[in-house]
Amino acid sequence: MLRNALFTVGEIGGNDYNDPLLEGKNTQELQTLVPEVINIISSAITALIDEGAVTLLVPGNFPIGCLSSYLTIFESPNQNDYDPSGCIKSLNEFALFHNQHLQNELNRLREIYPHTTIIYADYYNLAMDLFRFPKQLGFNGTSRTLASCCGGGGRYNYNASAKCGFKGSTCCDDPSLRVNWDGIHLTETAYKWIATGILERSFTSCISSKQHNVEHSISLLSSL
Repeated sequence: MLRNALFTVGEIGGNDYNDPLLEGKNTQELQTLVPEVINIISSAITALIDEGAVTLLVPGNFPIGCLSSYLTIFESPNQNDYDPSGCIKSLNEFALFHNQHLQNELNRLREIYPHTTIIYADYYNLAMDLFRFPKQLGFNGTSRTLASCCGGGGRYNYNASAKCGFKGSTCCDDPSLRVNWDGIHLTETAYKWIATGILERSFTSCISSKQHNVEHSISLLSSL
């Protein structure tokens, strides 16, 4: 039964980075945590393979610089700190740093376990499409793309003293038109877009031991 199952391992690491960031750590300090987080992910994958898992889907990190909580907490008067979508460059660069180290580790594991299929799921670029092209994908554009649907006011509708669901917070009229939900999570519609990208478009990849790219689209995932 395990041989015919798809195991999703992650996304792991988000909260390990969230807490230090919210405590005021900078991205350089955060980078020192990446080896430990990657090691934990690797250990989880190895444990599943030892139990008989053959096909594993391992997602990378999201572009955290586009989340309304971080946009509020790390708001800067310097426009050079932001990318054209309005996301914080340094935070997204950290997410890419994590993702690259994760992919390097997945390549190492593929060498050790050539009988397995270890698929990397590119959450980062799928989510970035939502922030780059919101109107084309059916979401509200402009600044509303970065603002929380549910929150306590402010430029990005995020207030740590009035988080979604607590007194002082409000919810937008139509969450299906929004990308950011509560400052940390995306909306159901946004996650549906990401899931569809994993299943139907080339946002998953598996690099063999000889570094040949093998695309894994719906033909692989839907057969499990």
